[in-house]
Amino acid sequence: MVEDVLEIDDSVFDAEVLKSDKPVLIDFWAPWCGPCRAISPLVEELASEFGDKIKFVKCNVDENPITPGKYGIRSIPTLMFFKDGNVVDQVIGMVARSKLKEVINKIL
Repeated sequence: MVEDVLEIDDSVFDAEVLKSDKPVLIDFWAPWCGPCRAISPLVEELASEFGDKIKFVKCNVDENPITPGKYGIRSIPTLMFFKDGNVVDQVIGMVARSKLKEVINKIL
């Protein structure tokens, strides 16, 4: 995995996402999920492009059930965008890179 995307768990969610000094894109995923594996390279590309403005993190829903439960994650991949500790947008399922860039530009 590209070092621009941080793998987090339930124990560090508050510190890494809610208390982040910059917006956060969190990718809720699981290893068995085909669309999750398909969107992962897009997230990594965007992390390389926008990593100075946005923090990119991933959360494995199988290993960390608390956070996805708290935010009502029903299907994966779900990309959630946080700013100042609040959810400002989300994208569910496999989407085009252009759609992700559009959301990123909107929250910056």
